[in-house]
Amino acid sequence: MTHVVALSGGKDSTAMALRLAEVEPRAYVYVCTPTGNEPAAMFEHWQRLSKMLGTPLTAIVSDTLVGLITKQHALPNWRQRWCTRMLKIEPYAAWLSQQGACTSYVGLRADEPDREGGDYLELPGVVSRFPLREWGWGLGDVMTYLADRGVDIPERTDCALCFFQRLNEWYALWRDDKAAWAEGERLEALTGHTFRSPGRDAWPAPLKDLRRAFEQGQIPRGTEGNLFASLQCRVCRI
Repeated sequence: MTHVVALSGGKDSTAMALRLAEVEPRAYVYVCTPTGNEPAAMFEHWQRLSKMLGTPLTAIVSDTLVGLITKQHALPNWRQRWCTRMLKIEPYAAWLSQQGACTSYVGLRADEPDREGGDYLELPGVVSRFPLREWGWGLGDVMTYLADRGVDIPERTDCALCFFQRLNEWYALWRDDKAAWAEGERLEALTGHTFRSPGRDAWPAPLKDLRRAFEQGQIPRGTEGNLFASLQCRVCRI
């Protein structure tokens, strides 16, 4: 029986992986599915986790976000969330299917019952477990455990160019990572579409126009302080 831990690197999967190694020590395979568009801090976090867990992480890479956007000439959006399906769910399911009998550990908390985690429940020979729910752990338990272990989660654990992110997160991206922002503008020009939905708010949707607003000194409300204090969980798993 192979024991596979889905390690996205977010707060929940990180806490699950570290605690699982403490309370149920065995030879685990730790799996992540990078999109190639994560901030550098995310890759550094994966490297630190690998050292803490004492084993290399297995990266399942079928393509990259930029590669798929270029091939499909389309951007993912809230109606067509193909990025998660094609870069994470389907590659992980295909990899699991090749492992034979295995247990897949997924970091869903006890205080988020609406998240079913059913993407892999029908795979032959795969048993899914949700240790955080088995332990009754909610967000507070996860954060306390990580603090006790001295583990800091990166501000961004998802893609730098994510249509789900909020306006002040786009502002932080423009302020802190001009190269990633320029890539976003290039992809919008290539596809003729925008990451931000038009009419979502009073700000421009195209990144080139949003950049000009920021360059003129316009700052989104709520930008002051730690933009990521809530460590908001998005749609992406693994």
